[in-house]
Amino acid sequence: MTDIVRPGAGIVFMKVGKHAQESLEDIIKRKRREIEEAGYALWGYGGGTCHPLSTVQPFARAFERKGHVIYLCMQPMDSSHSADPERAAESSADGLHWQAIPPAINVLGSRYALAIRDLRREEFDLPLEQTRVASGLSRGRAGSSYIGGRVDKACLEIAETEVEQPNEHAHVQIGLVAKLVEPYAVLLRK
Repeated sequence: MTDIVRPGAGIVFMKVGKHAQESLEDIIKRKRREIEEAGYALWGYGGGTCHPLSTVQPFARAFERKGHVIYLCMQPMDSSHSADPERAAESSADGLHWQAIPPAINVLGSRYALAIRDLRREEFDLPLEQTRVASGLSRGRAGSSYIGGRVDKACLEIAETEVEQPNEHAHVQIGLVAKLVEPYAVLLRK
């Protein structure tokens, strides 16, 4: 088993696939190039869970204060996301101050983005029944009962023991990981 999944660790879990008319393979290649050229990449996302300011940043800062590295653990899946691949022009870590996104970084068709480095393929089983939601309105809820349906991402803490009885959806196969870096998550605009 990977050392990413250990009691007390904090991770951001996300299902990933085709996005803004671009295949996951093409996104991975582009993000690795961005990290090489800019030192980091912005991994775009949307939806109502994992808001950058109210959920991801407080979660990441709390775990960083404990001396932990926060990993983005991604489960590849089939997706038909066909939004226009419009490039975000600016990002904000606080919703007040906006800055131009460096030319080497292209984040497409997204409202938010995670700041990442060290994007790599790594396959392991993530036991969601051994996680709990670590930030946001569903804090404390078992990851295995939270992830599913329209919920495809979460800030999770790995517990010492099972939080909930295993079920058929309790384990997910991770295929891609990256380290979250300051400012962890940002808002985007065109």
